[in-house]
Amino acid sequence: MQNGPKLLGSEEVRLEQTVSPDDDTTTALGNGLYAILGNDSDEQDFMYYYDANGVLRGEVPVLYYRSHRLLFDDDGLMWFSASTRTFVGMNRLGKLVKIIDLGGRFILHHDYALDSDGNIVSLATDLKREDHAVQDQVIKVDTSTGEVSLLVDFGDLFPEYKASTTHSGIDESDPTASNRWDWIHFNTIQLMDDGSALLSARETSTIVKVNDIEGTPTLDYMIGETSVWSGTPEADSFLTKVGDFGDTGGQHSITVQYDSSLEDGQYYVYMFDNNFGYAMTRPDYDWTVIDGISTAQSSKDEDSSSQFRKYLVDEQAGTYTEVQSFDVPYSPYVSSAEEITDDLNLVGTGMQGVFGVYDDSGDLKAQYRMALSTSYIYRVYQYGFRGFYFA
Repeated sequence: MQNGPKLLGSEEVRLEQTVSPDDDTTTALGNGLYAILGNDSDEQDFMYYYDANGVLRGEVPVLYYRSHRLLFDDDGLMWFSASTRTFVGMNRLGKLVKIIDLGGRFILHHDYALDSDGNIVSLATDLKREDHAVQDQVIKVDTSTGEVSLLVDFGDLFPEYKASTTHSGIDESDPTASNRWDWIHFNTIQLMDDGSALLSARETSTIVKVNDIEGTPTLDYMIGETSVWSGTPEADSFLTKVGDFGDTGGQHSITVQYDSSLEDGQYYVYMFDNNFGYAMTRPDYDWTVIDGISTAQSSKDEDSSSQFRKYLVDEQAGTYTEVQSFDVPYSPYVSSAEEITDDLNLVGTGMQGVFGVYDDSGDLKAQYRMALSTSYIYRVYQYGFRGFYFA
């Protein structure tokens, strides 16, 4: 018997399986791995890989903070964040062949994407702002030169709304910060085929589409509870809801999904809907105007649940409608959702340290539990790693 190498971290070698995967679920994952992104700790931080049986297959140390997702470019590199100031490009042998420092002005947070030129478009905070606004910028990082440039300051795009909010908030990407103004708190960015971007704003429970994100950005539309933006110019930009369903509360991990069977201007957007109504910068706003929303701060609240939700967006008609939803364990903050096959969905409930695979009816096919280092696991995504780790 041969012992394996000693782990650098203290994570479980095998996760607790509260529901063991059936054969179909195991087959669907194949040789792919679950990437645990952001089991934040006060010690050395890692990104972890687990297989369908919940067995540890790898740990990737990061400097601090967390990796938010993995991006694969056309040159065979895997890009991810290794700190609030660092992006790295790793080759398939595990060597970091690109290390980019963002410099002294910006720190990254929560999400990023690769554009058509192989550059990184990232959510960011500008540390040089006199008003201490946080988590309201988008930057571009040239992966060839390391140059960092500002694409959007949402305080300039939405000045009336920003001015209407209370100067309050924290910045978990910069724990030493004080007097921060977390007025919109973006947590996801998706680059779209037309050069626009779709963003998720947690503080306003709004999905925001911005045209020409790398050129001259302008607001295209919003999705969510319109009364949050009452009295601002953006209040007229909301798509029309078709159907009887409550809007989202603090949603995370929105994903744009194109489908060739849809008409021009139509696409899906799915997400983890935390279903939590709260905004530190809007202390007087009554979130219970959203049907079915919870205001419970604890993930252990037995009367609350979050949802996997999927919308059909029709830009030509200016509408959105819910085409799928099911309840999942409650997490007021963080968490993730991912369609891994046509009928299987991976959902991570971050504040409970669980992630599960559900079919489209919401039936649980597999569930795993990981011990939390501190408060939560930020995201869990599945990657096939074909052409990278695997043939």
